[in-house]
Amino acid sequence: MKNFLFYTFVGLTLFAGVSACSDQPKNERTDTFSSGAITFASDESFSPIIDEQISVFEHDYPNAKVTPIYTNELDGVNLLMKDSIRLVITSRKFTEDELKFLRDKTYRPVSIPFAYDGLSLIINRANTDSCISLKNIKRVLRGEATKWSDIVPDSKRGDILVVFDNKQSSTVHYCVDSLLDGKPIDSPNIMAAKTSKEVIDYVEQTPNAIGIIGSNWLNDNRDTTNTTFKKNITVMSVSVFDNANAMNSWKPYQAYLYDGRYPLVRTLYALLNDPRNGLPWGFAHFLEQPKGQLIIFKSGLLPANAQVSIRPVIVGSE
Repeated sequence: MKNFLFYTFVGLTLFAGVSACSDQPKNERTDTFSSGAITFASDESFSPIIDEQISVFEHDYPNAKVTPIYTNELDGVNLLMKDSIRLVITSRKFTEDELKFLRDKTYRPVSIPFAYDGLSLIINRANTDSCISLKNIKRVLRGEATKWSDIVPDSKRGDILVVFDNKQSSTVHYCVDSLLDGKPIDSPNIMAAKTSKEVIDYVEQTPNAIGIIGSNWLNDNRDTTNTTFKKNITVMSVSVFDNANAMNSWKPYQAYLYDGRYPLVRTLYALLNDPRNGLPWGFAHFLEQPKGQLIIFKSGLLPANAQVSIRPVIVGSE
């Protein structure tokens, strides 16, 4: 008798865009679209994918040097609004107030979407309760469910300890805006680390913890199919149904980000305020161009500027 295993492969077709650039220095700046040196800001939760992009970009453009400041989303945007930097990587677009403020100064701010990321819930490897509903995620964040027995009947794991990467991060911003309708997170068991790595480390050591981080931290670099996660923690499966189980819950794989089965999806943006069209523009456009989109694809995230094709493959075994 043959047993069949079902795998889903995600393929993509990349599209190149055409961007104009200015190579003539103005004022004191000397950077161009593909040369010079700049500093930009990025939410720390995106650092793995941004580090990969920088490595390839600087290899392709040896006269360019782009240096990231990894911080929280709020501080990164504030730096841009104060003209301290010209580029920030976030999980949101400019607000209407921000656009008006910059346009009133005769700037031309631009939001460039370049990837989709899954907000991921991680638990200790010893925790077998790996399915959770959107309803229960919201209850935990509101403080309505503070113990594991509140979401998993008869659980003996005690308090649910929820840890974020940073209290001002894009992760917290997403939970407040997209899950709690703008209301603040309100639980006695919520804590903030400093980085996504610290969240993973904490969950590894804490059997009753739930960590909330971006999925770009979770892919095992040894797996070229992007279908496994780091082996030292468990990634929870999330369901839109109130009663989550293994059949109706999904992990943040590319295919499930694409077809909507995984519900916690956020868009990654490059926010630009660079009237010179210099190196900030060059790096931001690299993110949305074919090579940058391929890096995103290989990292396990979903490219924003590509035609994605998904096809099931049946593998038979005797």
